[in-house]
Amino acid sequence: MGGAVVDDGPTGVKAPDGGWGWAVLFGCFVITGFSYAFPKAVSVFFKGLMQEFGIGYSDTAWISSILLAMLYGTGPLCSVCVNRFGCRPVMLVGGLFASLGMVAASFCRSIIQVYLTTGVITGLGLALNFQPSLIMLNRYFSKRRPMANGLAAAGSPVFLCALSPLGQLLQDHYGWRGGFLILGGLLLNCCVCAALMRPLVAVAQPGGGSGPQRPSRHLLDLSVFRDRGFVLYAVAASVMVLGLFVPPVFVVSYAKDLGVPDTKAAFLLTILGFIDIFARPAAGFVAGLGKVRPYSVYLFSFSMFFNGLADLAGSTAGDYGGLVVFCIFFGISYGMVGALQFEVLMAIVGTHKFSSAIGLVLLMEAVAVLIGPPSGGKLLDATHVYKYVFLLAGAEVVTSSLILLLGNFFCIRKRPKEPQPEAAAVEEENLHKPPAHAGVDSREVEHFLKAEPEKNGEVVHTPETSV
Repeated sequence: MGGAVVDDGPTGVKAPDGGWGWAVLFGCFVITGFSYAFPKAVSVFFKGLMQEFGIGYSDTAWISSILLAMLYGTGPLCSVCVNRFGCRPVMLVGGLFASLGMVAASFCRSIIQVYLTTGVITGLGLALNFQPSLIMLNRYFSKRRPMANGLAAAGSPVFLCALSPLGQLLQDHYGWRGGFLILGGLLLNCCVCAALMRPLVAVAQPGGGSGPQRPSRHLLDLSVFRDRGFVLYAVAASVMVLGLFVPPVFVVSYAKDLGVPDTKAAFLLTILGFIDIFARPAAGFVAGLGKVRPYSVYLFSFSMFFNGLADLAGSTAGDYGGLVVFCIFFGISYGMVGALQFEVLMAIVGTHKFSSAIGLVLLMEAVAVLIGPPSGGKLLDATHVYKYVFLLAGAEVVTSSLILLLGNFFCIRKRPKEPQPEAAAVEEENLHKPPAHAGVDSREVEHFLKAEPEKNGEVVHTPETSV
């Protein structure tokens, strides 16, 4: 399978960093919002489902779990589809699947049917939208890519704050069946976002040239596993996901266990989401600064460490005020992680391998997503102490930050130089040897080495940006 993997655009086309890219960014914002917020927003219908089918909370919770598993676990399938058909067709089909799943669920007569419709079909539809939208964002933005990623990632908390109250309103007025039907219609907006994903077109060259050409397509590029930077990122991200989603799941129950009223306890998630909305664009803006961007991997590692440290500190909270402070700092660090995770992956593998790399990373994270929250629940059932759950989550996220930081510093940044054959070395020396009559100023040489032009709309990778 190896070789260069492409998505929609020909090679050699410079990212416009604006223009129609802002429409692509808006579409990615909406898709990210639906993809990450929808599995959480459907939880407001669980009470109606429990009454309808006579089941318990653990049975209804499988709906959200299946949605997330499809979003993460179908990564390689999405990569194959994108590399075969392109981003826009895949997203159009995904939007139809997402809508069809919710509409069909409104007619279900058993919880198993809801699993298959809402969980599998809608989950697959969201997955077929989410990954291609990130690929298109990567193609349209290069210099402004960190900021674009931060703005797109902000769709998750914005839509969560909007979809949860909307879902409750629909539940109160139309029941869960009417609510699912209306949400199915709302998901058709994914098709509108897909229409915005216009492929980049190569400009014809003067003199009859056809411009940059598309390389042959490959379905899934497994050669990314030969990149030590990608392997380190994948391992660190998988360990991080084990603990990243645990605190938001248990913080409300933690507050109730401390004797906080239900309304005040639920408000903690509102605080977390509100902080997250501003943290993601801010982190993207900071990561895009000229002096910061070459060290984006270290910034991502710091954000993970910050998040784990917030978990560890949150385990010591003994009252509602302490949990509010925890949610503020967790929201900041969580937003930083959300804004930087795909930006760093793009910097590691480059444009043409990103479509395969993100699919493989999401597949690895899918396993961790299914293990993380349940393992926290098992620990809570065994100890009945929320402190240990937060300590476990914090330790896992801190460990992931150390894997990325130390792996980058010792295994990548200080990689040994490969010896060149003697003949090749002599040829290279003669090639770059200046004419005898020409004087070369040392400052010009230094400027030339530091000012290598961008290639194919990508930032030139330094050891820091390449992990």
